[in-house]
Amino acid sequence: MQTIPHYINGQRVESSERFGPVFNPATGVQEKQVVLASRAVVIDAIESAQAALPEWRTSTLAKRTAIFFKVRELLAERTSELAAILTSEHGKVLSDAAGEITRGLENIEFATGLAHMLKGDFSQQVSHGIDVHSVRQAVGVVACVTPFNFPAMVPLWMIGSALACGNTVVLKPSEKDPSSAIFIAEIFTEAGLPAGVLNVVQGDKEAVDELLDNPAVKAISFVGSTPIAKSIYNRAAGNGKRVQALGGAKNHMVVLPDADLEMAADAAINAAYGSAGERCMAVSVLVAVGGIADGLVAAIKSRMTTLRVGPGTDPTSQMGPLITGEHRDRVASYLAGAEAAGATMVVDGRAQKFDSDGFFLGVSLIDHVTPGMKVYDDEIFGPVLSIVRVDTFDEAVKLVNEHEFGNGVALFTRDGGAARQFEFEIEAGMVGINVPIPVPVGSFSFGGWKNSLFGDAHMYGPDSIRFYTRGKVVTTRWPDPATSEIDLGFPQMA
Repeated sequence: MQTIPHYINGQRVESSERFGPVFNPATGVQEKQVVLASRAVVIDAIESAQAALPEWRTSTLAKRTAIFFKVRELLAERTSELAAILTSEHGKVLSDAAGEITRGLENIEFATGLAHMLKGDFSQQVSHGIDVHSVRQAVGVVACVTPFNFPAMVPLWMIGSALACGNTVVLKPSEKDPSSAIFIAEIFTEAGLPAGVLNVVQGDKEAVDELLDNPAVKAISFVGSTPIAKSIYNRAAGNGKRVQALGGAKNHMVVLPDADLEMAADAAINAAYGSAGERCMAVSVLVAVGGIADGLVAAIKSRMTTLRVGPGTDPTSQMGPLITGEHRDRVASYLAGAEAAGATMVVDGRAQKFDSDGFFLGVSLIDHVTPGMKVYDDEIFGPVLSIVRVDTFDEAVKLVNEHEFGNGVALFTRDGGAARQFEFEIEAGMVGINVPIPVPVGSFSFGGWKNSLFGDAHMYGPDSIRFYTRGKVVTTRWPDPATSEIDLGFPQMA
């Protein structure tokens, strides 16, 4: 059985006292095992990152830029190879896996502009003979803890900016689909990244706890569920670290009566069931305003009958399995709960049968859902779309704003005035107008509001540069020594 190792100081490390199973979600068969780090192994990785920091943080911007251009070239050339790894461990279809890599590459491309992004400011002659300038410097060793649902894209979001800014990194990927992190680390090494600058430790809570508590780690980036994100934020911040912890979501798609019904139905299908709903930007609630609800539900239902759910390696599959059997069963439990709470089951994914022992669940559509039902309140992270009916635009805005999560939201309408008002009033970090999944391009930043984000900094883009660097302001004067005198008053710039 293949063993997925750590990657420390430029080398694979397979020694471990504990191992975790890695399944092929399409078959339900354990095909690999992953080493699980002890605290001692994590400390080795941190010390490797510490030892590599002085040379890397003082390396020229030209050298770093050249490495990122090479990484971009190598990942683009080997996208199909990495996509196959993603599909074998996560289950998503190959086209979706390739799309994930493409979105991750956006941040590598963004990082190639580091010579511009790390420029400071300069003011000359702020007072007699005095100049002031600012610089941004690396924070040090950074820990990146990434989720199972995007095992290539999210690591590239984090490590791209962190490394570009001159930090060294310890990456802890999900133990459910760990191979892509090793693939990416070795790509960076092949591109010329010095040993120890990027390290990968496989593991579970034991590994994460060491990263949170070790004083050599200066910043933590995390993406995962809200309870864990909140816990990580509190613990790491309490230890004096910088923290960006992105949590859960319950993304709403509001459809006004004037919207193009067919376009809205297509968008709902794409946004709700792509990647089996296992993405924090998936639409899980459709808010139908006014009289459009019946027609919209019928249009979505008719499209669901044509969706093909199957192994990610099958080119005819549009949606693959869920990540584990336990997660599939958890998602299915929400369907039973919705029926018991009085919602209407329009399409029940539990009824679909599969010729495999894989972790498959069909797509589901639930109507007449209301706040207070668990299927509405909770992040399900599966192929389940709930329909909430409201009478007015104001009710729709109020509904979205009252939910504990504020990650992403979409509005479908032909009314520019309504769209502008929605953009202004809605309480979410990412907004789409006739765009169902408003994930920003790499030159902007990704992140939500409320219980979808703990910490002030969003992921990738300009926010990531501010997060992975510290500002320093330098005031200089080269006076004539003859003018020096004692003055105990507050410094004056007049």
